[in-house]
Amino acid sequence: MNRYPRNMIGYGATPPQAQWPNGAKAAVQFVLNYEEGGENCILHGDAASEAFLSDIAGATPWQGMRHWNMESIYEYGARAGFWRLHRLFTGAGIPLTVYAVASALARSPEQVEAMKSAGWEIASHGLKWVDHRDMPEDEERAAIAEAIRLHTEVVGMRPRGWYTGRCSANTVRLTAEEGGFDWISDTYDDDLPYWLEVGDRDQLIIPYTLEANDMRFATAPGYTTGGQFFDYLKDAFDTLYAEGQEGRPAMMSVGLHCRLIGRPGKIAGLKRFIDHIAGFDDVWCPRRIDIARHWAATHPHQRRIRPSQMARADFVARFGGVFEHSPWIAERAWDLELGPAHDTPAGLHNALARIFRSASEAERLGVLTAHPDLAGKLAAAKRLTAESTAEQASAGLDALTDAEHARFTELNRAYVARHGFPFIIAVRDNTKASIMAAFETRLNNDRDTEFATACAQVERIARIRLEDML
Repeated sequence: MNRYPRNMIGYGATPPQAQWPNGAKAAVQFVLNYEEGGENCILHGDAASEAFLSDIAGATPWQGMRHWNMESIYEYGARAGFWRLHRLFTGAGIPLTVYAVASALARSPEQVEAMKSAGWEIASHGLKWVDHRDMPEDEERAAIAEAIRLHTEVVGMRPRGWYTGRCSANTVRLTAEEGGFDWISDTYDDDLPYWLEVGDRDQLIIPYTLEANDMRFATAPGYTTGGQFFDYLKDAFDTLYAEGQEGRPAMMSVGLHCRLIGRPGKIAGLKRFIDHIAGFDDVWCPRRIDIARHWAATHPHQRRIRPSQMARADFVARFGGVFEHSPWIAERAWDLELGPAHDTPAGLHNALARIFRSASEAERLGVLTAHPDLAGKLAAAKRLTAESTAEQASAGLDALTDAEHARFTELNRAYVARHGFPFIIAVRDNTKASIMAAFETRLNNDRDTEFATACAQVERIARIRLEDML
């Protein structure tokens, strides 16, 4: 099967109504990444020092050596930054989700106690704050298991959420297969949670952010002042809140790091943002686990037919009649690069229509001639396909007067004699009167014009049929 695994459609034009508690117009979820003591360091058995997300511009790993300045910056996050953030959020009454590196937690028992006392959710951020991208699958699976074990030992309960950050292409699948996470956040692809089918498991995904994130104090282009951070957060929130007022409530994630936003000059912008959203009564500031529970209760997953995942025989059996009596179109479409984007009526229609459009003129003529006459002999003999029967009935063509039936018969004969194929129109877009008017107008078209018009109508009929099927 030639299949494209990336999902480029998501919820499309019609996202679900989030139905946040108490009619909230937006959900703002704050994440505190706790990585201090879990970063790359030869003291931790790593080959080199850390080089990621610090105030050292252009830092590189020091192979086989301790990087005293880098270690000191990370230590600031644990020693000072964490407590400044703890005071800010407990004072504001906003609970956090902590992305907690298990080995960092093990080296920070007082911070763990403070997180628990505040009612913060402590999710897993992996065993160590290191790259997973080059890990063999078995090694990464073992690291995930050890992260859960150590986290449970240190915190007193297993993590219900997971975010690696420096992940591999296997991370989401491996954490879903573990089976114990209410949510996973190693994606950045939506403004709402969504369900991901991983084997037999329906896994909730709560997308995260790398832009409404203080990490951009340590990357280029990025923020250099707390005011820039505030401006970006405010603009993002105001846009989402306005969309919520229009009936499309979404969620906003805000990513924080103790050693970055915990600095006095940076946290000022975060304080201004918290003050800004405090001025709205209809904003929800939950933990990620609260979002997961709400979504599971309000939008439980329902598995449905996914054409891109069907075997060839099943695909052809189900969709072979979408283009009238022309299963060869479905057979060829199955060989295309199908993916999640083709699991919708519009997506699958596009795949089928591509085959129809690229077929020879003789093949397309065969599709046209496979269509029955409107209100013709096959209809009278009840020998139409179920789809054609329903379509003709929708416009009242199954209940014609004798005069109407005679006129349709006359037009059918004249049209076929002139063009060489039956008159085709998407009857569900029309009334009996508009069909008759189109019939009389199109009868006089030249053949090339009418061939193109008939082909376009065939595609429209297929689109309508797929809307019913999917």
